[in-house]
Amino acid sequence: MALLVIASCQLMVVLDITIVNIALPDIQRSLDFSTTSLAWVVNAYTLTFGGLLLLGGRTGDILGRRRVFIFGVLLFALASLLGGFAQNEAQLLAARAVQGVGGAIASPTALSLVSTTFREGPERNRAFGVFAGVSAAGGAIGLLAGGMLVEWLNWRWVLFVNVPIGLLIALATPRYIRESARHPGHFDIAGALTSTVGMVLLVYGFIRAAQEGWRDPLTLASFAGAVIVLAVFILIERRSQQPITPMHMFADRNRAGTYGIMLCLAAAIFGMFFFLTLFVQDVLNFSPLATGIAFLPVSAVIAVGAGLASRFLPTFGPKPFMVGGGILATGGLAWLTLTDVHSTYAGSILGPFLVFALGMGMEFVSLTLMALSNVSSRETGAASGLLNATQQVGGSLGLSILVTVFGTASTNEAAKQVPSFLSQATPAERLRFRETGQLPSPWSDEVLTSGVSAAFVVAAIFAAIAALIALLVIQVRPSDLERLKGGAGPGPV
Repeated sequence: MALLVIASCQLMVVLDITIVNIALPDIQRSLDFSTTSLAWVVNAYTLTFGGLLLLGGRTGDILGRRRVFIFGVLLFALASLLGGFAQNEAQLLAARAVQGVGGAIASPTALSLVSTTFREGPERNRAFGVFAGVSAAGGAIGLLAGGMLVEWLNWRWVLFVNVPIGLLIALATPRYIRESARHPGHFDIAGALTSTVGMVLLVYGFIRAAQEGWRDPLTLASFAGAVIVLAVFILIERRSQQPITPMHMFADRNRAGTYGIMLCLAAAIFGMFFFLTLFVQDVLNFSPLATGIAFLPVSAVIAVGAGLASRFLPTFGPKPFMVGGGILATGGLAWLTLTDVHSTYAGSILGPFLVFALGMGMEFVSLTLMALSNVSSRETGAASGLLNATQQVGGSLGLSILVTVFGTASTNEAAKQVPSFLSQATPAERLRFRETGQLPSPWSDEVLTSGVSAAFVVAAIFAAIAALIALLVIQVRPSDLERLKGGAGPGPV
């Protein structure tokens, strides 16, 4: 029951990133969003979530993880309720920002609760397997849930659905999860402020780059500000007696390698969900519900991969699953580069989907376990927050890069398709093209597919880099295997 409570919270927070995507067209029509401002329905959540993860993880270490966990869940549920009742653009964006704050408190605290609730060894391995499987599959589940709610009810229910779930989690937590030991100390206010401002600037820079390009002055200013503020943050943390992010965590090559792998894999998986959602709806003409169902096998196979990894980790250690998972993810994305306008779901999308999903399931269990391995109990919140922050930054970075690649490739393809369109178009179609600048189908399908295929090439490179880091950096020690089997293995307490 404790695992069900923790995993339910993680699922609620993770799927919120994609469940809203399906509802964006309905939100735009209902609240009169412009196309430009519509992106902020997603970005308002991403900014606060990514910016406050380090602070959220450390807060649980100091104040007690269970009470902080409950507060984060209730804040997330309250913001969801207010967002569902939003009557204008400003109200919805404010609610989404507060949702991000609640998620940034609840998500790293949930991960650290796995470490403090379950005994080291097979029990904790299985718990990490479930947690990691939920984290990896949440995006696909969000698409399915979003499709069902939008098609059967309306867009407001993609937010309302979090309210009863959040209340149930908050009520069940005191009954099934014991409070962790508090580690008294003062909040590293300077570190918290600089980490939050630096992360917000960094995530905003990536968001801005995806929308306005890498040469946009505000994009460059955001990145410059992030570099300066995060450099100050590192200096503060090196001198602080109770830092929000202990710098010695990066001294362990396995943990440092884990963060690098997560950065690359998050860049690949965020891009895959984004571009395949576009392709399936715009080229294959799937409805929102059909799109969600199309992604459902991903969740099932991720669960299989996570189960296999958690079962055999004590025997083989995490490295084979990190390397093998990276290779499978690379293969699945490379296969998707062959997608064209004649592709079908069963013939061209499902196979790569399943290969990619199996690799991701294996990877996420190993990464989660390695990130929290050999970490003292007083620092598990900080380590959890850092892993979540790496995932969030990697996703934002990857998506902005892939959107840029997509834009370049689709622009080049459009230049090729325009003469063909003009030679066959009716006068009315030519007039509409001059007014909107948008090619109709089937020419638009060629443009979109060309951009998506190019984006998958770069996504496959991200996954290949993750596999190389796992192969060259990760070293599993005998003491690590001993702990995975439930032995005493030396390590901090």
